[in-house]
Amino acid sequence: MEKQTQQRANLLQGTLDMLILRTLLYGPAHGHQIGKHIQRTTNDFLQMQHGSLYPALHRLERKGWVVSKWEMGPDRNREFKYYRLTEKGRKRLVVEESQWKQMAEAVARVMWPTVPAPGEEG
Repeated sequence: MEKQTQQRANLLQGTLDMLILRTLLYGPAHGHQIGKHIQRTTNDFLQMQHGSLYPALHRLERKGWVVSKWEMGPDRNREFKYYRLTEKGRKRLVVEESQWKQMAEAVARVMWPTVPAPGEEG
């Protein structure tokens, strides 16, 4: 049971990592912008909580997939930590997207089969 819980956590963590990397493909953004982009893009289905988003950003930074820098915000009132995708992160995004597509296609084949199920006549 513990292994299954860990696998699910890895899947969710990997999915969040992929969504963050994909968001940063559009350009540098601070954490709040990243979370809002994911929320808007998914029609509010995915809502990024600080407790998930910021640890993920720090993890991606440790892996070298993103870099960060404190910069003055557009309003010039305060600084924000902006995250940027690295070349290593771009390469990782290609891998993550490919794996995600393979998994989604495999699940779709089971959920919406185009061939008869076992025991069914064609």
